[in-house]
Amino acid sequence: MVNELLVPGAMLHLLVGLVLATLVHQDASLRGSDRAAELGVATLAVGLVFAVGYYLRCERIGDLPPDAGRRRASLVDRGWDLLRGLLLIVAAFLAATAVVGLGMSALVGAGVIVRDTLEYRVVASVFQFVGFGLAVGGYLAITREWELLQVRRPSVREVGLIAVGVLALVGAQLVIARLLTALSVDVAQNQVVVTGQRDPSYFLYMIPVAILLVGPFEELVFRGGVQGILRRTWGPSVAIALSSVLFGLVHWIALTGGGGSRLPYVTVAAVLGLVLGYLYERTRNLVVPAVVHGLYNTVLFGVQYLSATGMG
Repeated sequence: MVNELLVPGAMLHLLVGLVLATLVHQDASLRGSDRAAELGVATLAVGLVFAVGYYLRCERIGDLPPDAGRRRASLVDRGWDLLRGLLLIVAAFLAATAVVGLGMSALVGAGVIVRDTLEYRVVASVFQFVGFGLAVGGYLAITREWELLQVRRPSVREVGLIAVGVLALVGAQLVIARLLTALSVDVAQNQVVVTGQRDPSYFLYMIPVAILLVGPFEELVFRGGVQGILRRTWGPSVAIALSSVLFGLVHWIALTGGGGSRLPYVTVAAVLGLVLGYLYERTRNLVVPAVVHGLYNTVLFGVQYLSATGMG
């Protein structure tokens, strides 16, 4: 019973740390403190310390498969795997930057597409996630760690989990959004939303991109890659927590607004990452979180389109 409670306990502590970080950062920003960022980061660490503390105290967290028989890794091994996970994220963004730069330059030079148009932004998004895929593919080819790529046709049970996962993400998004509104917390906007508000048809273009590219390739990086690497030495629950925090943090660069308004968005993304990470750990099938992620984004784009066109 104790072990069963450790998983939600660790995640709850992490969530508390994220929420406290958001509130402290926002409050400090409103009061004009020049140490708002430091206060937010320090409070954020509370949840992470509790999650890792559970792991170090009990050696393993929960009964997420396969857990039995896993060796207790040294701190050096854990640190090395954490570094590898971070480097994979960096490689993904570097590859995305290279593919977008080279690909878009070639298309513009050939007269296929014009800069600063809707089509340009959509194609750039496509190239970005192709870059993600190339980075992970390169990592797997070099390391031969093909076991990280857990992909198969979803079972009936997994299809049910996909439906539950989408509802859980949408529900969590609504609850957290209402909570932040009630607390008068200013939340930054994603650049995709800003672009779509200027031209609502952009949201419609992004729906197939979300299903075919955003969901699969972001999950390939953060669940298949980062979470898969970390779970070998940190264990499944800490791997879920760490990869979710990293998943939230990388959204920082896609936002508009000041640091005080970006942190709440990052917090929400990290919380949603916990759900995706848990789904992947339970099913060991990357298709499940990828489809959930893509459909969740589709719902958001659909709602944004209806709102921007005055239909919702």
